[in-house]
Amino acid sequence: MTATAAQTAPAASTLPAQSGLLYALASAAAFGTSGIFANALLAAGWTPGSAVIVRMLCAGLVLAPVAVAQLRGRWHLLWAARWRALAFGVFAMAGCQLGFFAAVETVPVSLALLIEYSGVLLVVAWAWTVGGQRPRLRTALGGLAALGGLALVLGVGEGGLAGGTGLVWAGIAGACLAVYFVLAAHDGSGVPALAMAWVGMLVGAAVLGAAALVGLLPMGVALGDVALAGAAVPWWSVVLGMVAIATAFAYGTGIAAARRLSAAPASFVALTEVLFAAAWAWVLLGQHLSTVQLVGGAVVLAGIVVVRSDKSSAAG
Repeated sequence: MTATAAQTAPAASTLPAQSGLLYALASAAAFGTSGIFANALLAAGWTPGSAVIVRMLCAGLVLAPVAVAQLRGRWHLLWAARWRALAFGVFAMAGCQLGFFAAVETVPVSLALLIEYSGVLLVVAWAWTVGGQRPRLRTALGGLAALGGLALVLGVGEGGLAGGTGLVWAGIAGACLAVYFVLAAHDGSGVPALAMAWVGMLVGAAVLGAAALVGLLPMGVALGDVALAGAAVPWWSVVLGMVAIATAFAYGTGIAAARRLSAAPASFVALTEVLFAAAWAWVLLGQHLSTVQLVGGAVVLAGIVVVRSDKSSAAG
């Protein structure tokens, strides 16, 4: 739902907002599995660039039938939104993936994730400076609490810093994440959410493919069995899970959530991805959460509740 629609029909926005919260949580849970699938492939010999490109291309194929069906008779809407779709693919898809994978080469994963997700503060700043929606104190405090709790969950500070270039790449990923939420929330093109995700994945795959051709992303795959959750499974089953669950479903529900919640609330709810990732690692890999991480998770949830309860952010 756009800000204009929320302002002109506030009474009708309750149900979409409720469904948007469910979409956002489903998206975060799905995105939380990406680390499980990706780590399994990387441990088996895949390079990050290969995993990301295969992820985008295959997810585009999975979404193609639904996207084409949704666009039947409405291809003109996609053409009219071509620049938005291009920006979505370059920044929201390729930029986030490329920035994060380049960052973790020299920066601890926990720090890279925290910097990337600090991009949600850019969403609030955008809504303030461009949309004229000044955040209330409740939103500011809730956002800072959520980021502080996220730092506890990720254990930032335990691994040390390395490489200014990695910090820059993580910052790029965070900026691209902010672009993702803003583009998804303020999309009045009429293009269905899954169709926009489909086009964005194809554009993102093309951009990452170009990066691979110039040597920015090393390429390499291993077609043997992959260790996942203590069992040896075929490599294609891991790719299928990463594509169907952690990409196609995750992005589709994420865009639908942002359109219903608006950019700021959707971006803060997306912070639960880290909590879901920790839960999946606990269930599937036996990686138990520490007391500090559990406390951090509670702080993240509390911050999200505060932001979600702020009516000013709900209209953003």
